[in-house]
Amino acid sequence: MRTDIELLDAWCAGDNVAGDALIRRHFEAVCRFFRSKLGEDVEDLIQRTFQICTVRRKELQADGSFRGFLFGVARNLLLDHLRRLYRRGEHDDVHMYSLRDLGTTPSEAVARNEREVMIQEAMRRIPLEQRMLLELAHWERLTGREIAQALDIGENTVRSRLSRARAALREELERLGSKDSL
Repeated sequence: MRTDIELLDAWCAGDNVAGDALIRRHFEAVCRFFRSKLGEDVEDLIQRTFQICTVRRKELQADGSFRGFLFGVARNLLLDHLRRLYRRGEHDDVHMYSLRDLGTTPSEAVARNEREVMIQEAMRRIPLEQRMLLELAHWERLTGREIAQALDIGENTVRSRLSRARAALREELERLGSKDSL
């Protein structure tokens, strides 16, 4: 089986079959990344993510992870999209807002139980950067190194921010739980 980087290199050299294989391999994860924040209408962002990976191939370090690179591209596209959508300036730290603060109401998948609904709501209430950290670590199972690459931060910073993100999520869950008991 060819590695992600081998497929990317082949795609960049004109092998569309390799490009299709690479997209199929990572499509669901990238789709999940965008849909969890924006809802269903994300096909253009997904397509642009893979396209930019080919254009920026030289930026992927020899010792880098394609998944880290891929989610870094997706993150930047998401932040640009949110800035345009909410008319924020180029240098506005939109990733520090929660999706709820930005006013989005992403279509949530039908939850199977009350706990999932509460987790989804708590995730919407924490800052976007913290949400991305938790999603990349827990749902996409990226390593600390891959997350550092995706978010363009140091590995130690990933660990400390991930700890804060977990604490923020717990705090929101507690708030939501106390509302239900009133």
